[in-house]
Amino acid sequence: MATDMPWLAKAWHSVQKQLAESRLPHALIINGERGVGKRAWADAVAGLLLCDQLQTDPQGMPQACGHCKQCELKRAGSHPDVRVYAPEKSRMVRIVQIRELITFASASPQVGHRKIAIIDRADQLNINAANALLKTLEEPSGDTVLLLLQESGRPLLPTIRSRCQTHTLPVPVAADAERWLVGQLALLPPEKQPESTSVAKALMLAGNAPRLALDYLNSGFIALHDAAFCGFRDFMKNQMTLADAAKAFKVLGLDVTLGLFEGWAADLARLSAGGEPAHHEAADMLRFLAGCNPPWRAHELLGAVREGREAVVYNASPELEASRLLLAWQQLMPKRQRAG
Repeated sequence: MATDMPWLAKAWHSVQKQLAESRLPHALIINGERGVGKRAWADAVAGLLLCDQLQTDPQGMPQACGHCKQCELKRAGSHPDVRVYAPEKSRMVRIVQIRELITFASASPQVGHRKIAIIDRADQLNINAANALLKTLEEPSGDTVLLLLQESGRPLLPTIRSRCQTHTLPVPVAADAERWLVGQLALLPPEKQPESTSVAKALMLAGNAPRLALDYLNSGFIALHDAAFCGFRDFMKNQMTLADAAKAFKVLGLDVTLGLFEGWAADLARLSAGGEPAHHEAADMLRFLAGCNPPWRAHELLGAVREGREAVVYNASPELEASRLLLAWQQLMPKRQRAG
């Protein structure tokens, strides 16, 4: 883990030390930006906790052997003592899933000495599911470890957070992110290798979160992003209707749509404070807007994005949310340049 993704080394060594000293907590929150490797880190921790023949790494810390029955089952993705719960069609982790987790946690391990339950996107627990999870956190079984993955900036109930230990996974420095991404892309056949300009753009759009950047390159996201940004820019210039500009966001989905508007608003705030934008293609437009608006307008836009995130639970439409946010951005344009 530390070799493949060195930015995760500190959190990894912390868990190794806790395991070696027999003081591993029953529940961990793994917090970090989307795409920094939270799920990979959680899977590695699960493998470490399940291994029957722990070995030691060069620092004398425990590591999975890789060849015992537990390690083989884990590597094959078929270990019966590992369960993963993630948002389903509603974009939320539902109470029925947490009830399944509670049943799993109360049963005995099937083949190992521990059970591992991973909640991928614990920040997407609906209120009933979150309340149901509290009982398991308050009365943990000795052989179950819960790993709760949380995206930075997405809240968890304080009552859940207070019953878990948190590990925050950092975003890697640019050199580490690029090195990891280039290594992954080298595994692709030559005809699928992206151009270096696309790699740089993917990292920029992902905020140096390398797994997210890889996702962007493999999914055609960059072209969809460019279409959405062009619609945004042309709408602001009164060269496209609101309906047409919003359509480009529909295919991106609500989460990504809100993320884009959040990134542009954050850049506007940076420029208003004398900093530099992270999204270079929007720099000229954002500099213009920063020059003719007070800094608090950027924070208003960030507030509008937070309102959109709250609407996720109601399955809000990305197209309608984009329309709402586009109109909010339009208010930053000088009156004579606003769309009619």
